Amino acid sequence: MNKEHLMEHFPLFASDWSVLIKLSIVTILIIFIMVAIYDRFIQRKNQLLINYPLIGRLCYFFYMLRGPMRQYFGDETFYDSFEKLLWINKVAKKESPYLSFSPTKPYANQMILFKHANFVKEVDEVQEAFSVTFGEKRKIPYISRSIIGRSAMSDGAISPEGTRAFSIGAYKGQFPINTGEGGLTSNFLASLNVEDCNCTDYLEIRKGTVFARSVYRLLCFFSNKEIAQRVYRKMVVRQKDRGTFIFDNKKLLYFRIDWTQDLSYFPTEVPHSVPDITFQMGSGLYGVRDEKGEFDAERYRKVMRFCRMTEVKLAQGAKQTGGKLLAVKVSDDIAYYRGIPAHKDLISPNRFPYAKDMDTFFDFISELQELSDKPVGFKIVISTREDFERYAEVLKERKDAGKSIVDFLTIDGGDGGSATAPLEMMSKIGLPIRAALQIVIEVLETYGLRDNIRVIAAEKVLTPDDVIELLCYGADFINIARGFMISAGCIRARECSGAGGRNCPVGLATMDEGKRSKYLVLQKAKSVANYHHELLYGIRSLLAVMGKSSVNELSMNDLNQR
Repeated sequence: MNKEHLMEHFPLFASDWSVLIKLSIVTILIIFIMVAIYDRFIQRKNQLLINYPLIGRLCYFFYMLRGPMRQYFGDETFYDSFEKLLWINKVAKKESPYLSFSPTKPYANQMILFKHANFVKEVDEVQEAFSVTFGEKRKIPYISRSIIGRSAMSDGAISPEGTRAFSIGAYKGQFPINTGEGGLTSNFLASLNVEDCNCTDYLEIRKGTVFARSVYRLLCFFSNKEIAQRVYRKMVVRQKDRGTFIFDNKKLLYFRIDWTQDLSYFPTEVPHSVPDITFQMGSGLYGVRDEKGEFDAERYRKVMRFCRMTEVKLAQGAKQTGGKLLAVKVSDDIAYYRGIPAHKDLISPNRFPYAKDMDTFFDFISELQELSDKPVGFKIVISTREDFERYAEVLKERKDAGKSIVDFLTIDGGDGGSATAPLEMMSKIGLPIRAALQIVIEVLETYGLRDNIRVIAAEKVLTPDDVIELLCYGADFINIARGFMISAGCIRARECSGAGGRNCPVGLATMDEGKRSKYLVLQKAKSVANYHHELLYGIRSLLAVMGKSSVNELSMNDLNQR
């Protein structure tokens, strides 16, 4: 029945409808008039609004939309190109990534092109499994099952739900994940179940009542697992601990690591159902610090029972200082993990506490290697050849003296990204990754260190061609942050920091309960794994047309300079 029929048969309804519309219009006009009066005659903080009451507010309204809406109406400048973003979103959903016609600017500002082979190969003639061995001389070396890993992103900077999605996706996709300087949290172990732990003496367990379990099963039947688990978590775990407990979907209980238990209770081998994890140790020593804020060797040994190797962070591409987490993101969960006060800005020290000079730093690296029996490396940004040669000189001296040296270096380009960083440091410090890699590889070869040290590269890597290019420059392994973020649902709104009360609208990079509670963990975990899978397939496709059977055949000779 349409509106005319309603008015014909129900004149009272027609009358009420008209009155409702009139009341709404009058209410809106009154609000506008009140705002105009306030702007013109009362407020004295904004001169634009005094001169242009009410209408002047449109300026701030459109300015507010500028960042989040930029990617839909303008050229992409922060994430390379729209076509690359489209590729990521398609492959994450398992859709065909093929395009019709070439991008608007096929070469854009690219100065490097790949050489096409005279006689190309078929994809099935290219190596299918990619692997890199780190720390060959360690008691427990790490053999990766990929040449791509998710770069460092801390739990806290990323929501607990986002970290779980990345972790489960890394486990499904069989690629490593870096904890970021926030350290190892329960959310990185999201794919773990109690029965995989062998011993439960080091676990803190929360069991749901018969009623709670019944509610969970009913919600799974009538809605979906995401909603069911959200409700069940509220029934079983207290509010301030909800981001620290892992859900066991087999036994329907929650558990987390009890770090106060004796080391003898902890597993001697990394549980098979967790992803390969690289533990990053930042200047705040989060996750491995004692009550005085100093390095806790025993806690570190416990953490490394779940991790494959350690990365000490000295510097990051877009943030040449310690990490920054605004108070809005320092929840009770994050305070529990990091051993710091909740709901206060967390500004990490600029300098790593055990990096006052070369000898002190490399002695500390050796200590970590002895404590964990696993590979240890460090993350830096390159500025000049001379500065990096100082590292190489000391490493060479240690090697010749029979001392242990680092197992890998992570080189972060100066054009890398960060959710919370000072503007003045985002584009003025450090070399871009390609120039940095040239220096690192040449210096390591000159000092006879190249065979002993693996090189990990990171900076604005999105698609397979980005990976191939950095491999040609000499990198052994590639870390990706923004590409994985997009595959996990990031819409590039650039509201990651939480500053000004504005939060990530999809719940991926926020601690806002309302937004993160709607984040689809299991769905996005599949998207993350899909993205990684297609990256590897794209790499194999490029190798085929370049006439290569393996990534080990790549070199600078495979690049054309424009």
